[in-house]
Amino acid sequence: MPFYLFQARYTPAALKAMVENPQDREAAARPLIEAVGGTLHNLFFCFGTEDIVALIEAPDDVAMAAGAFAVGASGALSGGSTTKLMSAGDAMKAMAVAGKVSGAYKPASA
Repeated sequence: MPFYLFQARYTPAALKAMVENPQDREAAARPLIEAVGGTLHNLFFCFGTEDIVALIEAPDDVAMAAGAFAVGASGALSGGSTTKLMSAGDAMKAMAVAGKVSGAYKPASA
């Protein structure tokens, strides 16, 4: 199954609710990920632009998008992104193919 990096920012109201009533958001996210056929490997709170990052394994892009849509529709997030990840082995396969087809692309010239 493909892996995805999910990153998100909570709304001020969601952050306020968690400060007033601390709660395990990993435990809350896990059933949703499992409902779309995926596995939540890790969920981390973090410093920086995003409040959380999660490493998720899902059956396909449709399943991952469904989970992301469901979380987004909850109103708890003010933004975020999902990045599909590629294993080093798959990247090496892509590099090998690129080496075979790279002559087919002609860059723009002045």
